[in-house]
Order: sequence, then structure tokens, then C-alpha cells
Amino acid sequence: MFLKILMMLAFFAVTAYIGFYSRKHATNVNDFVLGGRNVGPWMSAFAYGTSYFSAVVFVGYAGQFGWNFGMSVVWVGIGNAVIGSLLAWVILGRRTRVMTKHLDSATMPDFFGKRYDSKSFRIVVSALIFIFLVPYSASVYRGLSELFSMAFGIDVIYAVVGMAILTGIYVVLGGYMAVALNDLVQGIIMVVSLIAVIAVVLNSQGGLMNAVVQLSKFESPAAP
Repeated sequence: MFLKILMMLAFFAVTAYIGFYSRKHATNVNDFVLGGRNVGPWMSAFAYGTSYFSAVVFVGYAGQFGWNFGMSVVWVGIGNAVIGSLLAWVILGRRTRVMTKHLDSATMPDFFGKRYDSKSFRIVVSALIFIFLVPYSASVYRGLSELFSMAFGIDVIYAVVGMAILTGIYVVLGGYMAVALNDLVQGIIMVVSLIAVIAVVLNSQGGLMNAVVQLSKFESPAAP
């Protein structure tokens, strides 16, 4: 438990440090909202991936659907990654960046408002983003708080409040650059941890097929 707490404190310290570090570079609105448009492709990819696939992958797909329905849900994850993520970036990524820079817009509501010369449209887009981000953010916080509760024995409420405070600190201090840097660090941790978990499971169970056979022996709560 001591090692877990030490690792958690180290993670919190790194997260807060990134916020203070990024504060020096956020000298105007453009720096704060867009990171000065200097966030590279790898950092952008990690920022998107860790935000979009964090609790969804580890708690939603693996913990809920994977446990209940087995290997068949892998296709759901592949479809989500290819259609919902990769295809969107291929079709819209570069076009959106070029247009937002051309219109000098810092946010998507600002982009739509300038693109269609409509203040009402900008308000509608802002409202839609706000409304749909509420349940999304709630699900992410709930998933991560459950993991913290399971790993450290912390009450879910305290875990949610702690994560909200920590997130608020580095976002307010450093803006998007702080978010992107923290997502890069968290993404690396997620990738390394995922590879380690897969390696340990396969090694302990004697390969993929044996691991699948052993998992199939557990009774699923969703089974009829």
C-alpha cells in the first residue's frame, strides 16, 4: 500500500508541475486555448486518445462489455477506433485545422459562428457541447473514481472531488498545453500498463488460447 500511495503522490506532483510549467507559456488567449497552435501530432494524438479511450476502454469495454460478453466485443472496440476515431481524423482533422486558422477561431463554437456568420449558431453549438459533455465527463470521473476506490480503498466521492480539484489546477494554470502534456504522460502510462497486463496474463496462463479458455470458465452476470 505504501508503494501505491507513493506512486499516486508522484503522479499528482508531476501533474501539478506540468500545470505550473505550462503557465509560463500561456501568455495570451491563443496560447491558453490552443497551446499557441504548437502542439505536435503525437501530443495531439495522445491528448485525444487518453481523453476518448481512458475510462471507456478500461472500465466500459474491458470491465463491463468484455467481462459480460467475451471476445466478441473486440469488434465493437475496433469499429469505434476505426470509424469513430481514425476516420474522423482523416476526413476532418486537417480540414478543421486549416479552416480554424484561416478564420482565426479558437474554439469550435467560434469556428461555426464565423464560418456561417451566425451568432445564434455559435450559441447553439456551445449549448450542445456543454449538454453532451456533462454525461461524458460524469462517466469518465465515475469510472476513474471506481478504479481509485478499488486500488487505494478511497471512497468514490473523495476520489471524484480529488480528481476534479487536480484537473482544475492544471487546466486553469496552463490551459490546453497543460492538458496535452498531462495526457501525453497519462497516455504513456496507459500504454505501458496495458502491455504489461497483457504480458502478465498471457505468461501466467500459458498463451492467448489458454487465457481465453480460463476466462470462459467464469460465469458472466449477463448470461441467461
